[in-house]
Amino acid sequence: MRGSMKILALDSSGLVASAAVVQDGVLIAEYTVNYKITHSQTLLPMLQELKRMVELDLDTVDAIALAAGPGSFTGLRIGSATAKGLGLALHKPLIEVSTLAGLAYHFWGSEKRICPIMDARRSQVYTGIYAFERQEGKSGFGMHTLREPCAIDIREILKELNEQGQEVIFVGDGIPVFQAVIEENLRVPFAFAPAHLNRQRAAAVAALAAVYYEEGRLVSAKEHKPEYLRLSQAERERLSHEV
Repeated sequence: MRGSMKILALDSSGLVASAAVVQDGVLIAEYTVNYKITHSQTLLPMLQELKRMVELDLDTVDAIALAAGPGSFTGLRIGSATAKGLGLALHKPLIEVSTLAGLAYHFWGSEKRICPIMDARRSQVYTGIYAFERQEGKSGFGMHTLREPCAIDIREILKELNEQGQEVIFVGDGIPVFQAVIEENLRVPFAFAPAHLNRQRAAAVAALAAVYYEEGRLVSAKEHKPEYLRLSQAERERLSHEV
């Protein structure tokens, strides 16, 4: 019989800041804010409030999950530093969840293609393509990555989706930026996720992290590094000056 499992999850990879606790397949608490306050001001106070509301003893957490990227460089660094600090202080492992996979996991069990899109500026998106399939011998669905996380032109991912010929659900903060381009170029049926599903949520990160935990996909706090997918603007400018 499987023992009890408690996961604390953090997501500060985009405009949303979110923290959640999932225990044995149940969402115990979630605190999510999408407002114009920097994550350095919100994430730790949210975590403290979460602890207070559900009397959470961090020593009882089995692992700390985080949206490891891609996303905002500043947001990823804040989330990474927070998770690493907790992991080192509590001697707990970390579970790295792709920001895009976390967004796709909102649609667990869907028969449609799931395409998260996050605005990466300069007509590019952080994106991937995901699908769910029923797992043989198990009461549930497995999520499969059909297109690995990448930073590409929005039209490239739309071309791939047209070639796959399946219905698509879009999710992520890239929707309002690229909605017109999608509507003009996509030839397969599609839909945009509604308000309660269209942005990052730590609950989804925690739920997917629970699957990873069972699979042994853990890293030490010392080993963890965010997945930026590309250089920051400051790094690109520095390299251009060196050429």
